[in-house]
Amino acid sequence: MKKIAVITPGGDAPGMNAAIRAVVRAGLKYNFEIFGIYRGYQGLLEKDMKQLNSRSVSGIIYQGGTILKSSRCEKIKTEQGLKQAIGILKEYKFDYLVVIGGDGSIKAASKISKHIPVVCIPASIDNDVYGTDETIGFDTAIDTAVSAIDKIRDTATSFERVFVVEVMGREHGHLALAVAVASGAEVVVIPEVKYDLDKIAKKLLKDKQKGKTSEILIFAEGAGDVKTFAIKLEAKINIPVRVSSLGYIQRGGSPSARSRILASLFGEHAVELILKNIKNKVIVIKNNKIGHIDINTVVSNENPINKNLLKLVEELG
Repeated sequence: MKKIAVITPGGDAPGMNAAIRAVVRAGLKYNFEIFGIYRGYQGLLEKDMKQLNSRSVSGIIYQGGTILKSSRCEKIKTEQGLKQAIGILKEYKFDYLVVIGGDGSIKAASKISKHIPVVCIPASIDNDVYGTDETIGFDTAIDTAVSAIDKIRDTATSFERVFVVEVMGREHGHLALAVAVASGAEVVVIPEVKYDLDKIAKKLLKDKQKGKTSEILIFAEGAGDVKTFAIKLEAKINIPVRVSSLGYIQRGGSPSARSRILASLFGEHAVELILKNIKNKVIVIKNNKIGHIDINTVVSNENPINKNLLKLVEELG
């Protein structure tokens, strides 16, 4: 019998509950003893945990967020906090720690993995985990953003305005790129590519000359101050520019079918790795195949943007 702990630190993503459910139910099939750690790494440091069973995860596959809750924990980034977390995991005699989270959560897990076996399940609306084509929640966040932008475009068309829609992505523009393509946006601004305001203004003015009455620009939050960007753009084109920030709605809501399926596949694969005593891996999907790669490979690399999508926005916009 193996004793494992499941934790969802950092930002929440739709589909995390589906992943928790998969880990618990697949693990129980092999008589694993499974504990949920509440409120992320902060809860681990405070020993906030509870044993989970099949009923604990009943009816959660369609719920957004995470039943295990989460929180930001600065202490886990310190040597003292890390040492304390490892000590608690050893105190409770956990054989494995299953971490369901994004890039930052996996980086902390990589340090823990030097002392306690770890398996990570990538869950983030930012899709910023190296080595996987998709993270849990990414598909849902795209759908949520596109649904909102479709409504914004109605207003943009009615008032003949330019709308700059800010989406999440402090360090990476994966979400912004996907949303831009799916919503038919004319321009996308992401942290990885320095924008040229004059070039953007020239394009919008050219579109207006062709008879286009509204424009949608997707702006990743990490690309700069969106309000300053909008003010400068309006001054150049002399067309009303409005800003709409989608904010935290992108992280909430019921997960899409794709996010639920991906979470279930990731959770089941994590249990299979534990059963085989394979440790310190991150579950990934590559070319529609579920697999795993070494956790140190993941944390020492960054997920590059899809240049094909960037080109597609420029061509179709």
